[in-house]
Amino acid sequence: MKAIFYRRFGDADVMEYGDLPEPKMGPSSVLVRVKAAAVNPLDWKAREGLYDSLMDAVFPVVPGIDFSGVVERVGFGVRDLAPGDEVMGCVPNDEYLSRGTVAELTSAPARCVIRKPSVMSWAEAAAFPLVGLSAYQSVSHLAVRDGEVLLVHGAAGGVGSMAVQYATHLGARVIGTASEHNHEFLRSLGAEPIDYRRGLAESVAALAPGGVDAVLDASGKRTLRAVAPLLKQGGRLASVADPAVRSAGGTYVFVRPIAGDLQKMVTLAERGTMRSQISAVYPLEKAVEAFRESQAGHARGKIVVAVGCAPSEM
Repeated sequence: MKAIFYRRFGDADVMEYGDLPEPKMGPSSVLVRVKAAAVNPLDWKAREGLYDSLMDAVFPVVPGIDFSGVVERVGFGVRDLAPGDEVMGCVPNDEYLSRGTVAELTSAPARCVIRKPSVMSWAEAAAFPLVGLSAYQSVSHLAVRDGEVLLVHGAAGGVGSMAVQYATHLGARVIGTASEHNHEFLRSLGAEPIDYRRGLAESVAALAPGGVDAVLDASGKRTLRAVAPLLKQGGRLASVADPAVRSAGGTYVFVRPIAGDLQKMVTLAERGTMRSQISAVYPLEKAVEAFRESQAGHARGKIVVAVGCAPSEM
């Protein structure tokens, strides 16, 4: 099968496009012919060896966590999915790095896979799982309620834009940080935008003089010292981007691929409450450029790789 992979840690130059053997499939897994895969910051951080002290890498490593595609085969322990089903989901990479989703075939645990709704394109379905789960689990952890004020740092990115939509759905007032060219985009999602580079504390104070009830850091970039003081007394702080949030009294939310959580968000998408934000689509043979763009950190929403069809068919 054709795939993107790397044989050692390093920058984007270590990535290759070529042939690999088809992945093996466990008894509780499904083999999926991938239509589209999403690019995440976790992918390039893992490629650069930033998680080497936490998990083993089985080279060559295929990057990618999210996917959409068609079930090719199912393990003998799988009862709820069948060959031919159109699906979406995640391949967990929280124990070791090996075979991801930027390949023509991927093997995924059935517990991390759900059926793709017909209202979602292949690209939208591939862009949804990781950011949808991250937004749901982080906003749920913060226990954001109707009428509260939530500050989302990095609100125009994949997780941030999903968190804005979900918190707004819950009835919260959302203030979102982003560069100025993304402000109209944030308004379209229901957020009140501010520029994180121009007096963050003053901008938040102007909109919420008494402070905010909760802060979600979806960007990292050494922002914790700046956002923590913006909380009301007893306010809640969480980050999906920086484990150092724990030293500031907050919680680091590492996404868990739970099909039930994903289904809740997808149901909202079917109703038109949530939508994937896609900034670019690359063909598989040019996927290395997709990872370069992701690492630059300026994408609005998600970057997607078209694997089993042309970008124009996404």
